[in-house]
Amino acid sequence: MKSVMFVCTGNICRSAMAHHYMQKRVYDLKKENEIVVSSCGTQAENGDRSTNNAIEVMKEYGVDLTKHRATNMFDIDIENYDLIICMTQQHKYSILAYFPKLKEKVFTLKEYVFGDKINNVDIDDPWGYGIEIYKSCSKEIVDCVDKLLEKI
Repeated sequence: MKSVMFVCTGNICRSAMAHHYMQKRVYDLKKENEIVVSSCGTQAENGDRSTNNAIEVMKEYGVDLTKHRATNMFDIDIENYDLIICMTQQHKYSILAYFPKLKEKVFTLKEYVFGDKINNVDIDDPWGYGIEIYKSCSKEIVDCVDKLLEKI
């Protein structure tokens, strides 16, 4: 079984959207016995809920984020995951600063799906912005997660 961990800062927007969208796609593809998905945040407050805008935009993709609760990266056994997918280079650096032996497993989402064919490997944080920014962010995440599923 392949295990995938999505990482952002607070685990209430980007990594939560990626986690639950990929989980839905895994079930849609009937691969729940092949792929397990989770998420965490480099600075997450355990138990925080997803933002209202994240919840709202993910409904468009058939994803319910209302039950999602944030988890800090230090409160999950991140070293046991096969693939650690970060939303930005900074998240990647944070993971590697604490877990340097994970170097071969840690990528940004765009880095993993596009390789060297992309200049900006970050997915910008929508936190604090309006619904249109969340829509743009969620579309970027959904497109990348679809490509990720093709690769693993």
